[in-house]
Amino acid sequence: MPAVTKHEAGTVCWVDLMAWDLEKAKTFYGGLFGWTFETGSQETNYYTMARSQGREVAALMPRAKDAPFPPVWNMYFSVESVDRAMARVKELGGRELLPAMDVMDAGRMAFCQDSTGVPFGLWQPNQFQGAGLINEPGSMTWHEVNTRDGEKALDFYKGLFGFTAEKMQTEEMDYWVMKKNGKEVGGLMKMSAKDPADLPPHCTITFSVANTDESAAAVTRLGGKVLVPPFDSPYGRISIVADPGGASFGLIKLSEMGAA
Repeated sequence: MPAVTKHEAGTVCWVDLMAWDLEKAKTFYGGLFGWTFETGSQETNYYTMARSQGREVAALMPRAKDAPFPPVWNMYFSVESVDRAMARVKELGGRELLPAMDVMDAGRMAFCQDSTGVPFGLWQPNQFQGAGLINEPGSMTWHEVNTRDGEKALDFYKGLFGFTAEKMQTEEMDYWVMKKNGKEVGGLMKMSAKDPADLPPHCTITFSVANTDESAAAVTRLGGKVLVPPFDSPYGRISIVADPGGASFGLIKLSEMGAA
């Protein structure tokens, strides 16, 4: 697949991990995805770029020991203006967690919550556009918002990014596919009574793999856990797993439908 050089505004352009232990996380994800790493300086909080096929696909950074949240994967939406987007977040009932700030000449970022408490980032690119590879093994391919109030969250993302949404016809869950200009950009799922009561609203990042079953087995071998064993879907074979620090994410071997 050719390199990704630009992400459309309103789509997820980047993901990073607040890791339980940076060196152990590098060992885990390097073993799972074959990533190579370039670790930043103390001034950048050791922000570590992960690469696949020579292209930047994600980043890892150490989570502060006293952080009020567990190790977690974060997603960032590309926007034309972080400041305008953050103002709109607040208008729609969201909350600012980290105010807009310049990241050297790479771009401008902020971090917030949607109107139902799901955290996510905003990225206004300058020299850095985001992931240089998507939908290939070892790179991000799908993003989901998991919330206790599906309708409220849906209104928020429609208002912020101009998404449209199509509800999947299933009795098992309330799930919407969000679209930007007719193209699928992510999912939104209403959490159910089956989810632990103390599980907060969150996003789930799914990475493409060459073989879901082999990758799920590798997660276990490398010290992580399989939360949802591999199963087939129209988009491909999926598994939900967690790294040794507890940060959960998805794995998928894309089908022809999923790769389209």
